Amino acid sequence: MALIKSISGIRGTIGGLVNNNLTPIDTVKFAAAYGMWLKNQTKKEKLTVILGRDARISGKMVSSLVGNTLVGLGINVVDIGLSTTPTVEVAVTLDNADGGIIITASHNPKQWNALKLLNHKGEFLNAEDGLEVLKIAENDSYLFSEVDDLGKFRKKPNYITKHIKEVLNLKLVDIEAIKNANFKVVVDAVNSTGGIAIPELLEKLGVECVELYCEPNGQFPHNPEPLKEHLTDISELVVKEKADLGIVVDPDVDRLALVCEDGSMFGEEYTLVACADYVLGKTKGNTVSNLSSSRALRDVTEKHGGKYQASAVGEVNVVELMKKSNAIIGGEGNGGIIYPESHYGRDSLVGVALFLSHLAHSKISCKQLRESYPNYFMSKNKIELTPQINVDEILRTIAAKYMNEDVITIDGVKINFETEWVHLRKSNTEPIIRIYTESTSQNSADELAQRFISEIKEII
Repeated sequence: MALIKSISGIRGTIGGLVNNNLTPIDTVKFAAAYGMWLKNQTKKEKLTVILGRDARISGKMVSSLVGNTLVGLGINVVDIGLSTTPTVEVAVTLDNADGGIIITASHNPKQWNALKLLNHKGEFLNAEDGLEVLKIAENDSYLFSEVDDLGKFRKKPNYITKHIKEVLNLKLVDIEAIKNANFKVVVDAVNSTGGIAIPELLEKLGVECVELYCEPNGQFPHNPEPLKEHLTDISELVVKEKADLGIVVDPDVDRLALVCEDGSMFGEEYTLVACADYVLGKTKGNTVSNLSSSRALRDVTEKHGGKYQASAVGEVNVVELMKKSNAIIGGEGNGGIIYPESHYGRDSLVGVALFLSHLAHSKISCKQLRESYPNYFMSKNKIELTPQINVDEILRTIAAKYMNEDVITIDGVKINFETEWVHLRKSNTEPIIRIYTESTSQNSADELAQRFISEIKEII
């Protein structure tokens, strides 16, 4: 059981002791801190915050606590109910709201929930703003409104439909080409809000949709992180249904993984690579992903004459570098697509529409498309943290040991070798050290990972 306070919000397990878990007390405290931060940002008389949630069992409880806390601060709340992270981001700008909160713990298991905090642009708070929210919470610096100045609470449904309309209006989404391709697709939405959004999007694109785990009841039928080992059911169903591909999203629909027609993984790293290949083929420009993402995006970008850059891990860092470098597409290798033509946020709906447009134009199978890209293999591992483990000391020791290699230390330690790399960093969302490696074969990537796991354990 844990409570993780970071610049990107607060995340924890439901139940247990105050300050150790995401209890109602902790929920109210951090909702109030965010509300106060928002009020300190502006001279406006009345502020409005968009509130949405994924389908987690605890979502309704957490959402009502957050909504009523903001009302108590004199802030108007527009509750769009069951939603997706990108839908709330889009809603903030469409409604000219002053901020937004998404109640979701993203890919974490069902006992977790979180408050993801947005600014008036519908983007995650930067490090400075996030620290300010944490400081307000730490000092209990809240001033609640008197009875005549309470905020108003109202519900506003159908925002997923509005979001889909925005996606379909994107210039590079070729609805006709997708309809003419007569695709058949299996969708695994892990019984969360992707089960509402993705089938509706596919229907509007003229795609036949076979639903698997699309009931938004929060009962995740498998580990909700869209990794190969959790996706055996959809792999089998894609083959059985003779589908053209499988689409997998995480509970808040900001990560997109794809399954080829033979049941093999397209690879969540390659979701961004494929979408970028399509976009760069139509529009010249640059790309950005994070340090833990595949080299394949760099290769594809350079093939199209663009420039690739890598940021620290975390959506806000990717977005910041995308804006600086005028990147036309970017994201994270975990299946997160950021397409500024839509908005600066990871968006699986945009990813699905761009990928299907690409596949329709390519006139080849999903598997053949995957085989057209540079073949890199990743190994993603983690070490559980205990209070006595000093992560910073471990990373300093590793960096010093490999000082003669190409070492990057803007986010943990990344060591670039000639044909492979390793990235070691403390997670922002779980009490773990992540160990990501990439090489020219799966065996080499796994061996590199095991080598560094052993080195870390020796240091511990």
